[in-house]
Amino acid sequence: VQLQASGGGLVQAGGSLTLSCAASGRTFSDYAIGWYRQVPGKEREFLAAISWTGGSTYYGDSVRGRFTITRDNAKSTSYLQMNSLKPEDTAVYYCAAGSPDGPIIEVIRIESVGSWGQGTLVTVSS
Repeated sequence: VQLQASGGGLVQAGGSLTLSCAASGRTFSDYAIGWYRQVPGKEREFLAAISWTGGSTYYGDSVRGRFTITRDNAKSTSYLQMNSLKPEDTAVYYCAAGSPDGPIIEVIRIESVGSWGQGTLVTVSS
């Protein structure tokens, strides 16, 4: 499956932004989806994951309670709603997919990710 993240931009601290991850090439509903971010010089950080149907979600500690992951299988798109943004949220954000029919854990553990989308830059000003 091919993924493309979009929706990044410049936002003030305390503001909100929604990222989108559009999929093509395979049946989107067959894949668990995850979101990660990366700051230059640091490892890619897990943020959120959602199962095939959207019935299960999982969040990293740094964003739990502020970010929400959803998906619309009819539109082959996943979303990451980001609220109460902080300057330390500034990063390149990536979406990821596991293997077809694979469990959600595949997009929670970075070594198990099957596909990556190109990143989208989010800049949070203070």
